[in-house]
Amino acid sequence: MLIVRATKKLLDRIGPPSLGEGEQPTTLLGQWYATAVFWKPQVALFVNESTLVPVLMPLAPAATLLARFPQQVATVLAALGAPDMIIGEELQQMRDSRLAKTANRSVVGIMNEFTYLAETYRGGTPAPDLLGLAIRLAATPCGPLYSKHISPDRELQALLRSITPPAS
Repeated sequence: MLIVRATKKLLDRIGPPSLGEGEQPTTLLGQWYATAVFWKPQVALFVNESTLVPVLMPLAPAATLLARFPQQVATVLAALGAPDMIIGEELQQMRDSRLAKTANRSVVGIMNEFTYLAETYRGGTPAPDLLGLAIRLAATPCGPLYSKHISPDRELQALLRSITPPAS
């Protein structure tokens, strides 16, 4: 099960929380945090709680955001070098999703930093390359990862190495 913890401004757009008492994510990467970025056109920014990997995608149509999200995660994971087997398993686990309020202020802070950096990186381009922006943000050093692998892309690679046996 996919759990997305959304900010109030995103919940106002996509609906009320639907997470039941005691429900836990079944995805390898765990929970995702999400917010709306009010560019034209509007964008949704997702950040993985454990690795801080960012995913950017069009917000509209808001009603289908959670249904479209797994495919965008697969695209970003593939671009960051995740094995097809891992991506396929994540997609399987993401078929069922729940929405909840944010619960980790550190991840919300990272989303705010990524929003600021993405605004700077896009440089006023009306139709920025969202995958390219996500990959660039994934290489950004993040305070919560300093004692681990420093940036989201490296944190993801370390996680993947820990669960994937080396090729012989």
